[in-house]
Amino acid sequence: MTCLALGADVPPRGEQIAGAVQAAPKERRDGAGVLGYSPEGKFVTLRNGTNDLICLADDPKEAGFNVSCYHKDLEPFMARGRELIEQGAKGADRHKLRWKEVDEGKLKMPREPRMLYVLTGKSFDAGAGVVADSYLRWVVYTPYATPESTGLTTRSGTEPWLMYPGTAGAHIMISPPKK
Repeated sequence: MTCLALGADVPPRGEQIAGAVQAAPKERRDGAGVLGYSPEGKFVTLRNGTNDLICLADDPKEAGFNVSCYHKDLEPFMARGRELIEQGAKGADRHKLRWKEVDEGKLKMPREPRMLYVLTGKSFDAGAGVVADSYLRWVVYTPYATPESTGLTTRSGTEPWLMYPGTAGAHIMISPPKK
């Protein structure tokens, strides 16, 4: 993957790992694999995992703090999304390309639910292990789920809702109210 962090100050490996795993449940952090940035800004594996979670370090070129962790079975889908971004695909086009590839059997996507955790904030203090103004939301990938198969609404809000129903990228969004 080309440099996502070009021109940005890349935090040391240990700080990236400490920040990335903040999105994971506490008891799963030590075993999570972590992807982040080399000192040259290349997207790399910072730590191999011993459990089923992969965490992404904060992108140093982006403002604020944004990390995520997801089940390793989602990695082909997530990696393809990163490739498409690198190739210039954006938004709905990127989604549709991945969904088509899953539908055609070219891209592996689990059929059972898989978890994604997303943690955002203003900044991360690696020494204290604290995310300033943290906000954690949860996403449950449920490919091809519909309102009828789940009983969920498709209207966004603070209650769980279904995004992209009926597609390979269908997922349940769980976004609690912000403080």
